[in-house]
Amino acid sequence: MTVKALMRIIPGLFVTISVILGLTVNKWWFAFTLFVGLNLFQSGFTNFCPLEIFLKKMGIPEE
Repeated sequence: MTVKALMRIIPGLFVTISVILGLTVNKWWFAFTLFVGLNLFQSGFTNFCPLEIFLKKMGIPEE
C-alpha cells in the first residue's frame, strides 16, 4: 500500500462506517461524516491533509 492509495481508502472507510453507525446506533455519528467531508474539501484547496502526514511518519511509501 502507498500513501496515495490509503488517502482514498481510509476516508472512504470512515464515511461508510460513520453512515452505518449514524443509521443504526446514534444520529451523532453523522458529525464524524461531516468532519471527514470538510477535511477532504479543505485539503483540495490547501493541499494539506493531517492523514497524509500521519501516514508518512508511519513509514508508508509515497509511491
